[in-house]
Amino acid sequence: MIDLALLPLYITTVIALLLIPGPDMLLIASSSLSYGKKVGLYASLGNATSGLLLTLLAAMGVSALIAMNPMALQLLRILGGAYLLKMGWDCMRAGPIDAPEVAQDNNLAKILYRRAVFSNLLNPKALLFFVLFLPQFVSAELTASSGEQMLALGLLLNVMGLLFNLLLVGMVGSLGKPLLKNEKFRANQNKFMGLIFFTLAIWLLASQVQTMS
Repeated sequence: MIDLALLPLYITTVIALLLIPGPDMLLIASSSLSYGKKVGLYASLGNATSGLLLTLLAAMGVSALIAMNPMALQLLRILGGAYLLKMGWDCMRAGPIDAPEVAQDNNLAKILYRRAVFSNLLNPKALLFFVLFLPQFVSAELTASSGEQMLALGLLLNVMGLLFNLLLVGMVGSLGKPLLKNEKFRANQNKFMGLIFFTLAIWLLASQVQTMS
């Protein structure tokens, strides 16, 4: 369901896009650095989950309808920014983290999974990306419908994105191991994550201001 003549260009474009730093990369890298590889893995899976949902929406044409409604996009930006601000505030209010334990590790992993899912779903740029990017590689030469081709393209994009993020988790998570044993770092790691979420919120809300101006 993918035009083989367009496949090399598509893969090259996806790789280039993955290498551009963005809010997803920032969230996954900071989670891996602050809390270790397992939490980074769950954040990567959360990102992949939201990517699959956006792919399904794009394939069904729902996201295209939303993207054509400026008010819906503005509301989505505001909701996304507010959600990230809340996550940042929750992190800032949280107390110091004790030495990592299995139960605590599992809880953090689940929390970061959910945060990665919602932060990406509430990012209108991610929505627009799937609406505007995938159709560029839909071919009229194939018998498969545009929806089927977009689904296949989106699945390939998500697989490549997940592999890239897992590589990122492995690299950054290894660097963070000594930090997890440092009491001073553990005393401030929630504040570090809070700053990350505030940064993501400003990133998202700033794009809203630029669009409205």
